[in-house]
Amino acid sequence: MDLSKHGQLGAEALDMTYRDLIDKLPSHLRVFVREQDYAQYSPKDQTTWRFVLRMLTKQLSESAHPIYLEGIEKTGITLDRIPTIDGMNEKLAQLGWGAVVVDGFIPPAIFMEFQARRILPIAQDMRSADHLLYTPAPDIVHEAAGHAPFIVDDDYAEYLQFFGEIGMKALATNADFEVYEAIRHLSIVKESTSATAEDVEAAEQRLSASLAAKNEPSEAALLSRLHWWTVEYGLVGEPDNYYLFGAGLLSSLGESASCLNDTVVRKLPLTVDCIETDYDITTQQPQLFVTTSCRHLSQVLEQFSQGMAFRIGGTQALRKAMASKSVVTAEYSSGLQVSGRLKSIVTDAMGNAVYMATEGPTQLACQNEALDGQGIDDHPNGFGSPIGRVQNLTQCLSLYTVDELAEKGIKKGTSVSLDFVSGIIVRGVLEKIERRNHRNVLFTFSGCTVLGPKGELLFDPEWGRYDMAIGDQIHSVFGGAADREKFPLYAKPSRESTPDKGWQPESGVMALYQLLNTWQWQGGLTESGLQAFFNDLKEYPREWLARAELLCMLGCDHPLAAPLKAELERFRKNQDQPGMVIDRLLKAMSDEHRKLKAS
Repeated sequence: MDLSKHGQLGAEALDMTYRDLIDKLPSHLRVFVREQDYAQYSPKDQTTWRFVLRMLTKQLSESAHPIYLEGIEKTGITLDRIPTIDGMNEKLAQLGWGAVVVDGFIPPAIFMEFQARRILPIAQDMRSADHLLYTPAPDIVHEAAGHAPFIVDDDYAEYLQFFGEIGMKALATNADFEVYEAIRHLSIVKESTSATAEDVEAAEQRLSASLAAKNEPSEAALLSRLHWWTVEYGLVGEPDNYYLFGAGLLSSLGESASCLNDTVVRKLPLTVDCIETDYDITTQQPQLFVTTSCRHLSQVLEQFSQGMAFRIGGTQALRKAMASKSVVTAEYSSGLQVSGRLKSIVTDAMGNAVYMATEGPTQLACQNEALDGQGIDDHPNGFGSPIGRVQNLTQCLSLYTVDELAEKGIKKGTSVSLDFVSGIIVRGVLEKIERRNHRNVLFTFSGCTVLGPKGELLFDPEWGRYDMAIGDQIHSVFGGAADREKFPLYAKPSRESTPDKGWQPESGVMALYQLLNTWQWQGGLTESGLQAFFNDLKEYPREWLARAELLCMLGCDHPLAAPLKAELERFRKNQDQPGMVIDRLLKAMSDEHRKLKAS
């Protein structure tokens, strides 16, 4: 899709403020953008970020592609505190990219459009300390520390943008949207502090039911698989010698380690056939795919796109679009674009589409801009028009000049009869000829009758004016509307908003976390202050994160290390996420301590 109407980020991004970036977006994307409320991050959130990033960068130092650590620094990802969107944009602008804050999961088509514009959507929430290994909810760890670093690689950045451009055009179904809503709901429930086990089970059942209701996977669904196995869970190299680069792996303390077990997790060469493998967001992936290079990613995507409706056009594409039962755009050979839900297709004896009709709001556009007087308010109940050539004309109607049409008896203000090769007949008074780019794209008739190949009535004069699209073929069919600002698919991001978690500044435990943060950011740690902190911590026996962070600050040789380890052992025995995180932390610190002693 041509994005020139609103542009992509380029050199001008260097001088942009966040407000400028938002204002540059079309209105249908701005409804998804939020201001980053940095004050919403509690002191515990800041400690959680620092703890996760410290463990991730150590854990990934050898398993992630070397560009990961370089990208962390070059994209404004601060390790000691949650990054600001302004700080990220200052760095990303130097790469020709930007970032905006969004509310959790957003519709895939919207996500793709941001990506096509070289903008990373960043979910602003921070995962809880109980979900450090993995969370299904998109959070700032995943979006910022997972997705952003590899933008510094030109081939990868090109792949992301290319994926966005292709993803915008994918045909999606209502079933796809229900799956999106179910995933969003599950992510909200799993991160909710008030959710019960029954709530989680109900959300998982809802997702399972939504997935089971899908039949043949749509283009959008197949693309989501390719996205999952590359952008989210991709490996690069060879099946027996690879690096991690997928954001889902780079932001997961759990799977970034467990995926290295080649016995449990199979490694397969990435080909376009990966779209035949579905994925489950609620569990560890049993296999991962290895691309030979970031450039290879674009080659695989291009191969997949060759079979998409926007590439193949014609009757096959129209049938796929009609089966989707969602808003699509069919583009005639003249350049006229018809956006709406396809209701019916009339074909000739050879199976070629010769007439198509939409139902519900429909928009007529050229080059992704709605024509004046041809918007969804002008066609609220649908639109129908022939496809093909007129008898006794040597070329498509779109290619004649106005004078040439007049010579053939097709003149404004006169009664005109158009007998199509397909057998369709259009008769009425030609009121207007709409031209774009030196081509006729639309005829407007009054008192018009349209008959199908079998004499069936397709349009009655009593229905009002008749707008006839011009073109002898449908060159392309893609998902969504042509002019998305004037025909937005989403009035709001979702049926359900993520809850405001909030925190109480006067909370005693938050005061302890704030003190930990102050020591990390500003120094000032004293033995007396440390002992007082350790004593106060005893009032909060469940706060394993504060103990773990303090141990990381002090190291294994400090006198308080032994009692801190002893307290953490209580959590280590549990098989929940904190227990597994602590187990890894203590093992890593023990190994590091032994190496230091040995040296």
